[in-house]
Amino acid sequence: MPAAPKSDVMSGDGRDRAPRAEPAPAPPADMPPLGLSLARILVRLALIVVLVWIIKMTMDWVMDRSDELSGDPRAMLWIVILLLLAYGLLIAVPFVPGVEIGISLMMIEGPGVAPYVYLATVIGLAVAYLCGRYLPYDWLHQVFADLRMWRVCDLLTEIKPLSRERRLTLMRRRLPRWASKIAVDGRYLGLALLFNLPGNSVIGGGGGIAMVAGLSRLFTLRGAVLTIALAVAPVPLAVWYFGIDLLGVT
Repeated sequence: MPAAPKSDVMSGDGRDRAPRAEPAPAPPADMPPLGLSLARILVRLALIVVLVWIIKMTMDWVMDRSDELSGDPRAMLWIVILLLLAYGLLIAVPFVPGVEIGISLMMIEGPGVAPYVYLATVIGLAVAYLCGRYLPYDWLHQVFADLRMWRVCDLLTEIKPLSRERRLTLMRRRLPRWASKIAVDGRYLGLALLFNLPGNSVIGGGGGIAMVAGLSRLFTLRGAVLTIALAVAPVPLAVWYFGIDLLGVT
């Protein structure tokens, strides 16, 4: 007896039918109430805004004090240290344009501060990477459940127990061959390019990119930190060697 035609390809009268659309993912059984989700989203956004505001106000206060203490070399040293610490914290926050802040510091203090801006940038992005690397997946699942992003929740549930090697294997199996070459085999180079992508603050900035890299668990700690150190080196080291005129400042 011939096999019956597939219901999603051929109808009973022999006419072609469009393939069935993939059903939307069902919400999880433990879906949080909408009101609770909105409250948690607002609290998280408020905490981020307050953190950025505190760091920004600290930088503004330090800059104001620098004019008063410009004749005291020891005080100016501590001002520069505070600025670099605030900059390192600020660049670790997702969606903050940290590169522009670093360039501003070099324009204000001159090429001599460029190596310290470089060091603060590496430390700030490494902190963002570590935050992502050790962020609990259960908490992240709750964040996306509050946002009603069920597919992401399903993906997190699937990859949570997987090792790095099994995650890479999963990516190779699901992506086209050309895409897997970029996303898997060339992932460190791709990460370096994202750090230097103009306008990358739209996709999270340096801090957001580093945090997502940590969340993915696809990068070793040593490889990620080395990639960060190499990716952010060109501008500050070039300013340190060639001078501030390289930025078009006279």
